[in-house]
Amino acid sequence: MKVDTNLFKVLKERGLLYQCTDEDALKKVLESGKPIALYEGTDPTVDSLHIGHCVPYCILRRFQQAGHKVVLLMGGATASIGDPTGKSEMRKVLDKDTINSNIEKIKNSLKVFLKFDGDNPAIIVNNKDWFTGYDYVDFMRDIGRHFNVNKMLANEIYANRIKEGGLTLFELGYMPMQAYDFIHLNKEHNCTLEWGGADQWGNIVAGVELARKLNYENGTNIELIGATNPLLLTPEGKKMGKTEKGAIWIDKDKISAYDFYQGIYQTPDACVEMMFALFTDLPMEEIRGLIKEDIVKAKKRLCYEMTKFVRGEEDAIEAQKMSENLFAEGGSDAPVVEIAKGDFPMNICDLLFRTKLAPSKSEARRLIQGGAITFKSEKVTDFSMQVSASDIEGGALLKKGKKNFIKVELN
Repeated sequence: MKVDTNLFKVLKERGLLYQCTDEDALKKVLESGKPIALYEGTDPTVDSLHIGHCVPYCILRRFQQAGHKVVLLMGGATASIGDPTGKSEMRKVLDKDTINSNIEKIKNSLKVFLKFDGDNPAIIVNNKDWFTGYDYVDFMRDIGRHFNVNKMLANEIYANRIKEGGLTLFELGYMPMQAYDFIHLNKEHNCTLEWGGADQWGNIVAGVELARKLNYENGTNIELIGATNPLLLTPEGKKMGKTEKGAIWIDKDKISAYDFYQGIYQTPDACVEMMFALFTDLPMEEIRGLIKEDIVKAKKRLCYEMTKFVRGEEDAIEAQKMSENLFAEGGSDAPVVEIAKGDFPMNICDLLFRTKLAPSKSEARRLIQGGAITFKSEKVTDFSMQVSASDIEGGALLKKGKKNFIKVELN
């Protein structure tokens, strides 16, 4: 596979390269025409990914398309500790079964961004595989002795935990473990670049510095590079990925197409350019022109493009139609869902799921309990309610919240 030598230029033009331990070296290697192997690490502390989690994957996608080898590290071992970065308290310790289950579910979401078959497939590794059986004393002798505690405590990743007076030895071990991941992946997969979000800068630099110390000790000359992307932040400095309605999940089972689309629409104006840069391939000149001309129109374009990218064109068209038409309670312009007469009677939760107003029956029950569902202008309070075919005769309006409508008809 031919390597695209324009990748560095693209990353800079789109504002996707934020920090780098050696930007000149990165530029040189990406413009050399030779493929490299790079990795990004994720601790599987949740069973799905939301938009904020996926910023590095958007960039790894560009590396893979440019002909480079992408390795995804699942932190089966480091997730047992939990990254202390930005945390005011120690993360809940996850059991091994939960971690393994989370890994399997996250793998499916990653297919949105990366290819795992065909030419140049991405691969997934788990640091549990190399930390299991690595004796604690051996690890501390081989790796731990290269870490100065005073320097570690001065690092921003531990700042909040120190401020709260609760940093534990358990958490302090996170940085050496993550640094060793880089050494191991260089040895086993020839990874020479680690990529991550800007909040991981301290951990990434620790891996590069560990390699330098081991070079000096062993007489080797392994050159590693660390780089980060800017975080997707709201104007208040909070990480994007969640709205007042909840997380904008990648997993279709966790969110409807409409809610995904609307979640993107709630993006602060200041974040629109970066989200275009990340999740679309539109030229930056065109993106900036759209934003300058009409920010509302630009956000609608962003909603459609991102929904199409993450969920597919059918969901994007459906969500766009719902968003454009569902504004009048009369429902004359509401999208129509036809259901066979023989399928009735039907439980109201099943109906919400069939019409895609709820991504699951459990979510349908939650919406009903929260008073968010109206059927034929009457608020639904009982999730055991049965809907008959006669209830649908002539069309029946099913409503979620204030702006989400579906007209149910018989076919």
